[in-house]
Amino acid sequence: MSVRVAELVDETGEWSSREVDEEAFQDVRLGRRCAELVRRLGASIGSPIPLACQDWANTKAAYRFLANPKVDEGDILGGHFAATRQRYDLTDGPILLVQDTTEFNYQRRNPGAIGFTKSVNSGRDKEGRLRHHQVCGILMHTSLAVTTEGLPLGLAAVKFWSRDKFKGTAQLKRRINPTRVPIETKESIRWLDNLRQSIELLGQPDRCIHVGDRESDIYELYCLSRQLGSHFVVRTVVDRLAGDGNHTVATEMRRAKVAGRHVIEVRDENDTVARVALEIRFRRIHVLPPIGKQKRYPALDLTVIHATEVDPPAGRNPIHWKLLTDLEVESAEQAIEKIGWYALRWKIEVFHKVLKSGCRAEDAKLRTADRLANLIAVFCIVSWRVMWLTMLGRTASAVRPALILTRQEITLLDRVVAGSAGRNTQPGTLGFYLIKLARFGGYLARASDPPPGNVVIWRGLRRLADIQLAIMAP
Repeated sequence: MSVRVAELVDETGEWSSREVDEEAFQDVRLGRRCAELVRRLGASIGSPIPLACQDWANTKAAYRFLANPKVDEGDILGGHFAATRQRYDLTDGPILLVQDTTEFNYQRRNPGAIGFTKSVNSGRDKEGRLRHHQVCGILMHTSLAVTTEGLPLGLAAVKFWSRDKFKGTAQLKRRINPTRVPIETKESIRWLDNLRQSIELLGQPDRCIHVGDRESDIYELYCLSRQLGSHFVVRTVVDRLAGDGNHTVATEMRRAKVAGRHVIEVRDENDTVARVALEIRFRRIHVLPPIGKQKRYPALDLTVIHATEVDPPAGRNPIHWKLLTDLEVESAEQAIEKIGWYALRWKIEVFHKVLKSGCRAEDAKLRTADRLANLIAVFCIVSWRVMWLTMLGRTASAVRPALILTRQEITLLDRVVAGSAGRNTQPGTLGFYLIKLARFGGYLARASDPPPGNVVIWRGLRRLADIQLAIMAP
């Protein structure tokens, strides 16, 4: 795949103005305030709103913007969605649409104004009865467009919601088979909604490949993907009926022969990297829909890929990935390619980490779900930029730094981080200056160090903004 980075950005104007559509708001002043808030929070990642805004006038304006009933997360993210589409159009080859859900938990005196994410066990009372309490917070389901090299092009769909009823849900599941319940009445419809929104935004559905974990192993999603003309690679957990209906997928996969081996690197809890050999099996299988839905959905011919660890060590669960895709697989190399695509699902976890650890989204003190959703939408743009810069340093390090950094930022990096940036980067390139930026954030740039990650990039951005603020001070 080739990514035309030089065409992905506009060298004129502040980066935040390219990710915010000021005309999407009912009042153009709200659009300008949104762009200003994105810029300030992006320059002071992890800081509370008063610190990022610096004075009472801007702080009050930010709070009023987030609380304005004329503002919602769709307005805030509209410009970013459009920019994602532009970056998508300027890339070639398949694009992975990585979906996942995360929750943001808060402690509030009035949790009902925000809603709840789940009910958890709080131990037992004096009579030995289980106690439960509801966790205050909101949930977010996100679709991130990523190239097969791991470069995040941006968000393609976002959905916010909270829950307010938990009583009796466990008993209900014992009485009703969830596979017989229409998908339209279930919370899992979010997977289908995000896929539709992403395809509608990006176009060229044959290039789009949905990537999800076991929670997205939904038969309706596979049928929708075929209907839209897109594709999918999903880690499967359901052993569905196959063939003529007298056996399951697992039965057929036991007859599949080993097509080859693939070696991957695995990092354990002690941060030790080990090389692990996987046996690859794949088979094209005629998969049937759930029994209660066979009149509504057709059977599908899908490829099942199993990657199983050879001779796993004692004390650790063996790696056993079961993937399902509608794409044809005719060789071990093609199967390994699909496994590599699924491995990039981790990008959405990194995105959520930047939101929570970098932007500190769960430290917000706003009191209602709508205001929190607006703030998290702003943080989504900031978090994407951190990941974008991090991966540009790995996939497009030779381009001109002026495509991404302002002239003042480049000058400051040259003055404060003197000499070579380290890691044998070519002077004058984007990779050269991103290494300098990472050194601001604590990156040592030793020859044996891996490329800088998101943490040192967001720390570097924050320190660079502090230096710019000091220079502008009278």
